[in-house]
Amino acid sequence: MMGNLFSRDAFTAVRNRNFRYFLGYRFFMTMATLMQSVIVSWHMYFLTKNVVWLGVIGLVEVLPQISIALFAGHYIDLWNRKKIVRNSTLILLVGSAILTLYSVESFHSYEHFGIWPIFITIFLTGLSRGILMPANTAIIGQLVDKKDYANAATWSSANWQVGAVVGPAIGGLIYGFSSITVAYSSIFVLYLISLIIFNRVRIEHIVRTIPVGEQEDMFSRIREGIRFVVKSPELMGAFSLDMLAVFFGGAVAMLPVFASDILHVGPEGLGFLRACPALGAILMSFYLMFHPPVNNSGRTLLLCVAAFGLCMIGFAFSHLFWLSGLLLLLSGLFDNVSVVIRGTILQLYTPEHMRGRVASVNSIFIGSSNELGAFESGMAAKFMGLVPSVAFGGIMTLIVVAATAKINPVLRRLSLK
Repeated sequence: MMGNLFSRDAFTAVRNRNFRYFLGYRFFMTMATLMQSVIVSWHMYFLTKNVVWLGVIGLVEVLPQISIALFAGHYIDLWNRKKIVRNSTLILLVGSAILTLYSVESFHSYEHFGIWPIFITIFLTGLSRGILMPANTAIIGQLVDKKDYANAATWSSANWQVGAVVGPAIGGLIYGFSSITVAYSSIFVLYLISLIIFNRVRIEHIVRTIPVGEQEDMFSRIREGIRFVVKSPELMGAFSLDMLAVFFGGAVAMLPVFASDILHVGPEGLGFLRACPALGAILMSFYLMFHPPVNNSGRTLLLCVAAFGLCMIGFAFSHLFWLSGLLLLLSGLFDNVSVVIRGTILQLYTPEHMRGRVASVNSIFIGSSNELGAFESGMAAKFMGLVPSVAFGGIMTLIVVAATAKINPVLRRLSLK
């Protein structure tokens, strides 16, 4: 029994030294990014007491991300991916420095500049994410063998989720028991550590031999990547299902309001709530390391996204802190199955010379679901009320699952084995 549990197959990807360094980089970068997200959202609500601004944060982040993603994918397929990731992480470092200076009380920045420095940082974060998301996905394909893609996707997801648990929890605690300046300074330090670790990753710049089309202009190559995704029912189905489900069903942007006005917990409680989905994802990742979702993958994907929607409906009506946390944990557990299956599909169904462009299309889908979903949540909460808007989003997620199962039989019958 124990021999099967700790089998070589479950750890095959992390035996790769460069992949381990890459995971270390992603861990600290994720910690910093999610810490910044939870601290900025609480800080913004503290300053303005307006739920609309929480939605605008998502819009300000997603616009540069979507705008640059396709162009980034073009160059990721041509340039040295390590340099692209390193320089993009520097942008995050600059953004965290802006927030740190903005929060110094003696500078009276809020009186002088209002909330504009926060939005400048969020814009820079979105710009960097638009490049980093496809670049990091493409790099994984260079670090591990094709037979290890599913295992690498699981470890990458687990690593991200651990950072997503630790980041918000630490961020909420630092903010609650120290000061906003210390919290933003901690983010700066974590980005710096991630940059140092990433410099230890050794990635050979592969000269990609691309058949007809390599000499085409940039826009032609971008269109080629988009067409590849649209014509693949596996890729298009998985990407669009995730985008629409999270767009309607995600409640993360409204967590500061739930924490403050419904559950009556402070920033410490908000940090815990933000960590719960990631904690559920970690538990599921551990299971998937030993039981990869390669059999009946499409059906499993649809069922788990539906379960995610049900969790959001339950969360909307919960007034108990422990129950809200449990439902968020379960939502992360089901959502992680979707993440692993989608990541495996992307690696398996995409040729090396198009991985950057296809990953950039995927990053637009993800950005649309998360950040535009945050904007949708803010607007819906403003006009429908907080609880009805979140419940409505969960119901829409169930409708999206039913529609996808009906119109995409290829995805429904998909098996990755």
